[in-house]
Amino acid sequence: MNARPDPVLVGALFALTFATGLIDAVSFLALGQVFTANMTGNVALLGFAPFAPELSVPRSLTALALFVAGAMLGGRLAARMAQGARRKWIATAFTCEAAIVFACAAIAWRDPSPMVDERRAYVMIALLALGMGLRNATVRTIGIRDLATTVLTSSLSDLGMGIAMRDGEFDWTRAAISTLVMLLGAAAGALMLRASVSLPLLASGLCAAACALAVARFGATAQPGS
Repeated sequence: MNARPDPVLVGALFALTFATGLIDAVSFLALGQVFTANMTGNVALLGFAPFAPELSVPRSLTALALFVAGAMLGGRLAARMAQGARRKWIATAFTCEAAIVFACAAIAWRDPSPMVDERRAYVMIALLALGMGLRNATVRTIGIRDLATTVLTSSLSDLGMGIAMRDGEFDWTRAAISTLVMLLGAAAGALMLRASVSLPLLASGLCAAACALAVARFGATAQPGS
């Protein structure tokens, strides 16, 4: 039986999964039908774009490129802080994400949804994709397989396999909760967009900041992968 993950970290990853729903609601509904967290979706959008003029190739390419840059940043951060306390590295990554999302909220302050300023929209797409790449690299290094926070494909696979096999290797309850949490985040983001673009971003930034604080103060110093 694998060691149980730190409950503080698990709670933080659930919260960040909710934040992903908020962020992708903003990017898809307000920034021109692009994803900044779900790169599988962007690759599909690129394939659709030649046959769907409402989709934007430059937006999807911007998100993909900056997501990869964010993942590189996350990898460098993990390597540089590898000798210190694990919770300090994780908290630092989550703090960087919070700062990036707060910056986007400031850029979008009092903007309607969808945004009409093309330049600011591209800046926000780039920043949000950068933050999501950083987070995704961090979460992958943490290694809790059914809490990826940005995509649900593996979680849904673990949900089905966990229910079918019942051998403890696949925690179907975490997979089911993460699916529900992202759904709720997306719904909340779409609802908040009725007020402004910045509101769901503020909520997401606060979520990331709270997760950073929780991990820094209460998380386990050394954390097994799953």
